[in-house]
Amino acid sequence: MPTTPTTDVPHVDDEQLLRGAHLRVTRPRLAVLHALRESPHADTGTVLDAVRGRHTTVSHQAVYDCLHALTDAGLVRRIQPTGSVARYELSVGDNHHHAVCRVCGSITDVACATGRAPCLHASDPQGFAVDEAEVIYWGLCPNCQNQPDSDSTAPHHEKGRR
Repeated sequence: MPTTPTTDVPHVDDEQLLRGAHLRVTRPRLAVLHALRESPHADTGTVLDAVRGRHTTVSHQAVYDCLHALTDAGLVRRIQPTGSVARYELSVGDNHHHAVCRVCGSITDVACATGRAPCLHASDPQGFAVDEAEVIYWGLCPNCQNQPDSDSTAPHHEKGRR
C-alpha cells in the first residue's frame, strides 16, 4: 500500500540551509521555511497560520523572530510595496522583480529583462556603494483586468476611502 509523505517532515534541504547560514535548526524555523515554500509572498499572518497549523504551540513572537533571523541570514527576502503589509519570500538567488496589482494587492514574480543584477549600476549613485536594488511594477493583475467594476485608479489600500 503506497504511503503519502507526512507534511511534518522538513524539506530535506532546509536543515542544511539553516546550518549553512549558521542558524540553529528548530521546528519553528523549519515550519516558517515550509510556509514560505507553500505560499510565496506571504504576510506575517499567513505564515503564522501555516506554522500554527503544524505546531499549535508556536507563539506569534516566535514566528516574528524566525522571520527576522531568516531575513538577516539572507534566506528570506522581505518585500513591502507602498501601502501594503510586509510580505516574505524565500531568497532563491535569482534576479527577479515584483508586479503588484493596484486593485487587489496580489504580488507576482517578474523575471528581470536584462539578466543579472542590472539595477545595481545606477547612472550616478551620488557616492553610494549600491549593493541592493528593488524594482516593483504596478498595474492590474489578469483577474482585476477582467472585472467590469474595477476602479483601476485607486490603490488597493485606498479602496473604500473615497
